[in-house]
Order: sequence, then C-alpha cells, then structure tokens
Amino acid sequence: MARKTGSHSEITGPRIRAAALKLFARHGFAAVSMRQIAAEVGVQAGALYLYTPDKETLLFDLLKEHMDELIAAWEAEPQGKSPRERLEAFVRFHIRFNLDRPDAVFLSYMELRNLGPANFAAIEALRRDYENRLEEILDEGQAAGIFAAPDTKLATLAIIAMLTGVNTWYREGGRLSRDRVGAIYWDMVRKSVAA
Repeated sequence: MARKTGSHSEITGPRIRAAALKLFARHGFAAVSMRQIAAEVGVQAGALYLYTPDKETLLFDLLKEHMDELIAAWEAEPQGKSPRERLEAFVRFHIRFNLDRPDAVFLSYMELRNLGPANFAAIEALRRDYENRLEEILDEGQAAGIFAAPDTKLATLAIIAMLTGVNTWYREGGRLSRDRVGAIYWDMVRKSVAA
C-alpha cells in the first residue's frame, strides 16, 4: 500500500506491531479494536490501514514474525554434534528465547484460533517445521541407542509444551535464575527420553 509523502513508515510500522502485540496479549485479539491500537500508537485509526489491510493480517504478521525469528535463532544457535548435545541445546535455547518474548508466546498459543484457514495453515506449517527439528534430534538419538521414546512425535510435542510452559510461571528475580531453570528442565527432559 502507498504511504503518504513524509510518513515515517520505518518508525510507525514497528510501533503499530508493538502496540498490537501488547494489547492482544493483555486483552485478547477479539477484545481489541483497530481504534485502540491507533490510540496506543498516537495515530488516527485510518492510518493503520496504510500498514495492514485488517486486524487478522496484523495478528498473522505477529505470529509469523515470532515463528520466523524462532527458527532463524535456532539455526544460528551452537547445537553440538551428538544427539544428546543437540537436545540439551534445544531445551536451553527454547526456554531462553521464549522467556524474552512472553507476549509473542502467549499470542502463538492463545490467538491462533482467530486466524482464517489459509493464515492458520501457514502458521501451523512453521510450527511443524520447528517441531520437526526437535523430532529429528530424538530420532537420531533413538537410532544411536541414546534415547528411548515410545513415540518421538508425541515426545516432541510433550517436550515443547513443557518448555513453553515455563512462560506461564517464571518471573524474573524469583527463586530460580533462568540458567537454573534451564538446567533443571534439561535434567527432566534428559531423564524422560534416556535409554
């Protein structure tokens, strides 16, 4: 879409996404209007449509951005060589990455239902891509006799759910540091799949 001469799209666009992320996470997608997002940013409601055609597209863009960043960050992460090292790297990475993005994680799990079929399928494909990376580690470990999971797909889903669940209870400055949480969760995951 064309933007007006003199507009600051490189500033306003990110501000709109940040405001939408915060408001959707705090109040829920259905309860937030485009007018509320505009007010949060300090622009007229009509200005939002220079950046997004509708509210669902804005949600989709936020969910896609989160998944794209998650996958790219995992690809850049030092992962080790053995399945055991790679599984430990995955556990610690997943917790660390998601604790830095609580609103995006919340949206990814709670607001997926507000996407139309095509947008839902696109986000689900990205989620499967990420899940497949963990499942490959488990399959390799199983083939090497290091891991023993009755069903690696089910183990993958259970591990990701457990790791993502940290976002529901962890508070900065609490009893456990992030590193300690990562160590404890790694121990639990290791024991759950050990041969």
